[in-house]
Amino acid sequence: MTTVLKQMRTSDPHLAEQVGSDFSSVLADFICGLNPESLPEDVRRAARANILDTLVCAVAGSSAQGVEEVRDLVTGWGGAPQASVLVFGNRIPAHQAAWINGMMAHARDYDDTHDAAVLHAGVSVVPAALAAAQLRGQISGAELIAGVAAGLETISRLGMATKVGIIESGFMYTSLFGHFAATAAAATILRLDRSQIINALGIGYSQVAGNHQVTRDAALTKRMQPGFAAMAALVSVQLAQKGIRGAQATFEGIDGFFRVYLHNQYDPAVLRDGLGARYAFTRLSYKPYPCCRFNHCGIEAALELREELGECIKEIVRIRVGLNRQAYQAVCTPIEVRRSPQTVVQAQFSIPYTVAAALVDGQVGLGHFAADLHQRKDIIALAQKVEPYVDEEIERSHGRNVSPVVIDVELANGRTSRQRVDIPLGHPDRPMSEAIAAAKARDCFKAAACPLADNAPDALSRLINDLDAVDDIEKVLSVVTQTT
Repeated sequence: MTTVLKQMRTSDPHLAEQVGSDFSSVLADFICGLNPESLPEDVRRAARANILDTLVCAVAGSSAQGVEEVRDLVTGWGGAPQASVLVFGNRIPAHQAAWINGMMAHARDYDDTHDAAVLHAGVSVVPAALAAAQLRGQISGAELIAGVAAGLETISRLGMATKVGIIESGFMYTSLFGHFAATAAAATILRLDRSQIINALGIGYSQVAGNHQVTRDAALTKRMQPGFAAMAALVSVQLAQKGIRGAQATFEGIDGFFRVYLHNQYDPAVLRDGLGARYAFTRLSYKPYPCCRFNHCGIEAALELREELGECIKEIVRIRVGLNRQAYQAVCTPIEVRRSPQTVVQAQFSIPYTVAAALVDGQVGLGHFAADLHQRKDIIALAQKVEPYVDEEIERSHGRNVSPVVIDVELANGRTSRQRVDIPLGHPDRPMSEAIAAAKARDCFKAAACPLADNAPDALSRLINDLDAVDDIEKVLSVVTQTT
């Protein structure tokens, strides 16, 4: 054991210095230095956009499979009425509210992505911030923005600094990094001091989890993992408030997170440089289609091919889809399952199904991911003709990022057509129009498990746009809670 520890210590000459200034300390300084009144406008605007999109997605997720079962379980447990379950409105312990709300926000796979970090940012952060806000009480919109900004920046930097892909690591970074990000958000809202923040992050490290196997197995726990992260965050910050000591060198210690989980495959400069001065989360993307982001370039390429080919779509005999290796692993294998998905999660993670849906229907929406999706024989039949492969050029240029997609279609008469999309719609370089975003919100509100006011989508948008001036975030929550 002594020899092993010596090898660990000598393998990195900067280790002693890192333990003394672990990233948890850097992160705590960043959080303590956040001033809601002095955040740049572009940062506040980006945080508001994420809060709005996450709430919209949670409304749609309220009717998703598994949510009612979890809510019944938690309601049966009972406990202090600290925080609200979105849409349903019942109040339960804050950590459990964060869990359910995080699950709902992620359930439809309609939530934000950071295309360079390859993760979802808001689904752990916003539920944790809201639960912490209700736990403390009388939180202003400006304070909520600051908490969300802290969490979104934490997860974005962790993701961008990581050099190992999700397929190689086996972890889903949304939930893995979400534990720390949600803790940062909740700690900001609850005004933890520097020592408490370091302890909370260390306590969170004892709970960190989130695997990719749930995607391969189409498990409903895939949509729960970000909620688990939000729940762990609320537990961590409250334990820290009670004086519980957590790990101190959480990230860069001998057995810290970066070595244990990422095998030290990360870039410290990306993680630290400009923290508090430059905000990576302002580059978040927002989804126009409710499925895995790896599908989106393929959907767009298919929509362009549909417009080009018209009625000739019926003559397609072969569809070759090229993408990078991690996307291939995530949404193309096993090919038999992806061509004939039998569950919602299988369809959400299927290039053959989503490309076929785009070609057949000219759009991909919530209706394509309903429980009866396997009854769409026309889509399933076309999906059998989809042949995904790893495009080596795309792999070389975009191996760690959300993949570009190239589609080659062959018709019965031998005619071929090709489309390639490199940057998916919703990326900050190709933002959705206000009309598309508003249509997304309306569709999500139509899917709510409980009746909400007819004007709720517009009312929520107006409130979030003016969130800096809102004196109590309960006004926001009232818009996304069922009417009596």
